[in-house]
Amino acid sequence: MDAAKYLLAMSLAASAAWAADGKLMHCFYFTPMETATQADWNEFRKATLDLPAKIPGLRRIWMGKLRAPFRQVTADREAAKRLGAGEKDVAATVNVRVREYGVCMEFDDEAALKVYGPHPAHKEWETIYFKVRQPGTMTFDILVE
Repeated sequence: MDAAKYLLAMSLAASAAWAADGKLMHCFYFTPMETATQADWNEFRKATLDLPAKIPGLRRIWMGKLRAPFRQVTADREAAKRLGAGEKDVAATVNVRVREYGVCMEFDDEAALKVYGPHPAHKEWETIYFKVRQPGTMTFDILVE
């Protein structure tokens, strides 16, 4: 087997093993704080990229500005409840949030994600994160297949 075929075979085997191990991607996107300084962003970037060395099971992190901003539209809770119940003519207060930045974290598995939340390094990181984002974050997890 030539080197290229061997590397391809090893890559495919590693990908299959990685997926079979129950890897999880924890992703979130957020609205930046208008008052955040460049120093705040630099601190956030460093603190975020340092997390894998501090939290067991957190392997890699990707972060950056979204290619296209995500506009999240929400209605007040009472209106949302009435709309969900099937009412058609409901007056509502509507909020629009523009999410511009995102972070994705690769975890070994769901157990590692559970360690991440209460971990002291995560709590410390949050104080830095809160300097660059407005309250409210959209979060989703992907179970890698």
